[in-house]
Amino acid sequence: MAGSNITKRALAGSLKLLMSENNFNKISIADICEQCEMNRKSFYYHFRDKYELINWIFDFEFCAVSKDKEYASVWDAFYDLCDYFYMNKEFYREAFKIEGQNSFKEYLGNYCYPLFLDRYKLKLADLRLAELQSKLLSETLINSIKLWLTEKDCITPERFVGLLQDSIQQIAVKICNE
Repeated sequence: MAGSNITKRALAGSLKLLMSENNFNKISIADICEQCEMNRKSFYYHFRDKYELINWIFDFEFCAVSKDKEYASVWDAFYDLCDYFYMNKEFYREAFKIEGQNSFKEYLGNYCYPLFLDRYKLKLADLRLAELQSKLLSETLINSIKLWLTEKDCITPERFVGLLQDSIQQIAVKICNE
């Protein structure tokens, strides 16, 4: 398993380097393999395609580390996620540009939605309402992250999360008072 991660990390490093210089759609499996001096067989032994490699990078660098953390609130977990994206913003700016099936945005949604759903199921008796709220929150936060990261000079994670919290709270208050 350790050798497997060494190979995967080498491929990930190659993809990150190539994405700093090129559009993801212009990068081939051959380019990734050439960059880290591996053959295509090694790539396909570990990954189905380059989309799966992007998802593995997120899983390996963020999910594997954060899964053992105890968060006091959803906002603390969201801040941790934003901090990770900010530290890797050049890579994720490009990752968020990928559209359609197998996009990183879709993958992130599939990661976030069940987390919110588990939380809402505990608080709401109506499963459909829990599903709706989980989907709404997941989509809102992911789209907000995408907008934030793709700004030329994006603000710090602390500022971004604070502004987003304030915005959501103000929207909720305004809706409740109408």
